[in-house]
Amino acid sequence: MNTEMMGIVVTFLLTVALALPLGKYIAKVFKGERTWTDFLNPLERFIFRFCGIDPQKEMNWKQHMLALLSINMVWFVYAFVVLLCQGSLFLNPDGNPGMTPDLAFNTDISFLVNCNLQHYSGETGVSYLSQMIVITFLQFVTAATGIAAVVVLFRAFAEKTTEKLGNFFVFFTKTITRILLPLCIVIASLLVFNGTPASFEGKDRIVTLQGDTVQVSRGPAAPMIAIKHLGTNGGGWFGANSTHPLENPNYLTNMIEVIAQVLIPIAMVFALGFFIKRKKLSYIIFGVMTIGMLSFMIPNLVSEHSGNPAIARMHLADATAMEGKEVRFGVTASAYWQVVTTIISTGSINSMHDSSMPMSGAMQLLGMMTNCFYGGVGVGILNYFVFLVIAVFISGLMVGRTPEFMGKKIEAREMKIASIIALLHPFIILAGTALSAYVVAHHPNAAWAVPPSSWLNNPGSHGFSEMLYEYTSAAANNGSGFEGLGDNNIFWNVTTGFVLILGRFLPIIGPVAIAGLLAAKKYTPESAGTLKTDTVTFGIMTYAVIMVIAALAFFPALTLGPIAEFFNLK
Repeated sequence: MNTEMMGIVVTFLLTVALALPLGKYIAKVFKGERTWTDFLNPLERFIFRFCGIDPQKEMNWKQHMLALLSINMVWFVYAFVVLLCQGSLFLNPDGNPGMTPDLAFNTDISFLVNCNLQHYSGETGVSYLSQMIVITFLQFVTAATGIAAVVVLFRAFAEKTTEKLGNFFVFFTKTITRILLPLCIVIASLLVFNGTPASFEGKDRIVTLQGDTVQVSRGPAAPMIAIKHLGTNGGGWFGANSTHPLENPNYLTNMIEVIAQVLIPIAMVFALGFFIKRKKLSYIIFGVMTIGMLSFMIPNLVSEHSGNPAIARMHLADATAMEGKEVRFGVTASAYWQVVTTIISTGSINSMHDSSMPMSGAMQLLGMMTNCFYGGVGVGILNYFVFLVIAVFISGLMVGRTPEFMGKKIEAREMKIASIIALLHPFIILAGTALSAYVVAHHPNAAWAVPPSSWLNNPGSHGFSEMLYEYTSAAANNGSGFEGLGDNNIFWNVTTGFVLILGRFLPIIGPVAIAGLLAAKKYTPESAGTLKTDTVTFGIMTYAVIMVIAALAFFPALTLGPIAEFFNLK
């Protein structure tokens, strides 16, 4: 095993080693048990009193969702106004203008739904004020929203029969005070000591090795970069995201950032086992997710190391795919990041995904299309839960028993919700891609803000992949992109904005609704004939359901995009 491969193996093992105790800690926090952060109790009581929240008031699943949607609507209005007016507000040393309404709409929605799809460049698109009170703020609260939602699912299966599922605002507040803030302080400190800026100074003037004088943006970047990874947000302080030497200065910071973005998603899987006292179930789920990750990781690594066949035929000493990658990271660390950031909903980049080999691009797309192998903070488990319900239903039919999960019968109502949510994801991706492809083909000179004929910098199958990737990234709340696509115009800002909304909130409401409905049902003790869901066999069944649904739904689109491009290179 070479040094580069050893680096990503160590990175993953460190992530798991940190996630296990963190998962146990998270379970204790939400069960109300004693933890070392109990000194924050007075602060939390003050927040509840100031906001008029009764922390003892229990909510059912409908009240949880009403609270979640209501508070998100408030954040939407607030962020939209700030982004429109930022050019006239303070903390804008570089004089960046306010956003246009369509770009403000897209940016607002994107960060509100934990996607961080950026149709602007960080250095010139937002002010320091917007970076802090809109971008960084939303990265905290949207991550907390996802975790608070999945804790409702935890509560639903921790009790035999109940409609009382805790208090959304308690879960939300404790997520920020007990989990996100402490971890962000540690990560931001490590980044600062490695060269990431954390000041309010404007652009600095430096002379490059070639003798050119350039302006380099700065600002309080380290805290934002910490939460963008920890909360699986992904938006870059700088336009180049974590390929930028100030966002990601060296290999150590690269390890820190890639560990940070996977840490909580894996920890939440372990937290599920500790919370409902079924650790074996959480280990099976973790195993399925890890196999899913490797299903994309191994082909991605092979593809990037094999490089372009045309270059390989030149018999060069090193034909690996280095286009779009930072030399300080290399191919292996970049390929690892590419898969990690797309199987979860971070979307940050340390290389240009548009420069990836076709098969690598297909693996990144599939990571977002399945959208449940680790996934985003909280919502990864919610997405996995939908496939788990479908797998339970299919398995129940195969053995001739009424489908059950955790002692609760899965009936028509739950299956309808699960089916709708499972089909929604491919529908909004494929419908959006079809619409954009139609506009490019039939209305290339239409009077949009930017003519469709100029959207694509690459023709043919790769241009199709760029459009497919954009909608896939939006629907999966990911935020990465094939940046050859010209997306800062009315068409893309508006269409992806609606995909962002549908791809975020319905996949949260659906699984929480199923969990709430199951929680209220009569508990049936397990018997000799009960289908066990914490076995390797059922784990394989769930993996098969996920891969078959993704393959059947997206294979035609992948054939037109990255697969066609792959064969054209031969």
